[in-house]
Amino acid sequence: MGVPRIRQLRAYTVRGGGADYHDQAAGHWIDDHIATPMARYPEYRHSRQSFGLNALGTLVVEAEADDGSVGLGVTVGGEPGAWIVEQHLARLVEGQRVTDLEKIWDQMYLSTLHYGRKGLALNTVSGIDLALWDLLGQVRQEPVYQLLGGAVRDELVFYATGPRPDLAQKMGFIGGKLPLRHGPAEGEEGLRANLDALAAMRQRVGDDFWLMWDCWMSLDLDYATRLAHAADEYGLRWIEEPLLPDDYWGHADLRRRMPARMLLTAGEHEATRWGFRLLLETGQVDIVQPDVGWCGGITELRRIAALADSHGKAVVPHGSSVYSYHFVVSRPNSPFAEFLMMHPEATEVVPMLHPLLLDEPVPRGGRLRVPDRPGFGVSLNRDLKLSRPYTH
Repeated sequence: MGVPRIRQLRAYTVRGGGADYHDQAAGHWIDDHIATPMARYPEYRHSRQSFGLNALGTLVVEAEADDGSVGLGVTVGGEPGAWIVEQHLARLVEGQRVTDLEKIWDQMYLSTLHYGRKGLALNTVSGIDLALWDLLGQVRQEPVYQLLGGAVRDELVFYATGPRPDLAQKMGFIGGKLPLRHGPAEGEEGLRANLDALAAMRQRVGDDFWLMWDCWMSLDLDYATRLAHAADEYGLRWIEEPLLPDDYWGHADLRRRMPARMLLTAGEHEATRWGFRLLLETGQVDIVQPDVGWCGGITELRRIAALADSHGKAVVPHGSSVYSYHFVVSRPNSPFAEFLMMHPEATEVVPMLHPLLLDEPVPRGGRLRVPDRPGFGVSLNRDLKLSRPYTH
């Protein structure tokens, strides 16, 4: 039999959770006074949605082969991303063999250079790439981790991101990453409030449980240095994404100034092997954290991981549910995974991309065996109000 070809690429949008997990109802912890680069402006300090963090919404990509198999990829991109899929990139994908992943990625990347390289364009490329890996798994009736070379461990172990590491500890997670609530614009009072919250949480969880801070690009070099040294007293394992992502030189300065035992991690808002080369060689980070839905998809994440491995650094992808689980379980230099606590109060484990996906697995006791269903092992929830704003 011949190799199936890709018959059609389709792009949908949907609101309310899903891949754009910041698109939540009022009162969710993920939108509640978390430090951001926009916090220098008081009117945007108390809510990330206030400056449009959830403006784009979820982008869903379906890739259908001529044998009827359908692959599913999701990312953040909404209607602008749907336009890129339908009006630009579909012409490069349709008609290609389902196995032509490297060629398709290269053509999508090169054809969007004049307006892309990172951000929305790379999100869209990533969503298509994920759909194509899922499609190949459907065609071959194999899980994606088998397509990537097979599992290197029996199960994944997770740390939890959310405001209640003390509850995450009881649920069996190996650590808890707190959102930093106050940045430089809130002065010494904010700095003290950050440290008081960390001290209180350390008292709750004891000395051996990992605690980390997610700083979400919100700090400057001086503030980050002071915060890191003050937090060392409480055994902070790492400080994550403290500076603007393009400030590779600032990351290197911070790495030199930080306590030696504390790790510097970053990469959630970085993209492609070239961006991560700068982060590793110039920024001197200890762990890279690409988001598979934003950095270029599985195809590019493989290259990023190989680059990190050559520098002796671990790769711990940002969130992304099943789309990163299949990757992490196949990589020796990805020793654990992140789970984003998407319950509004982080008091229980719920599917991270709810309500978008059906059969989305969640960790139990902080651990997960990646399902061996074909592709990424999930399907689209057709009960949602999906919109296909463009066709071709």
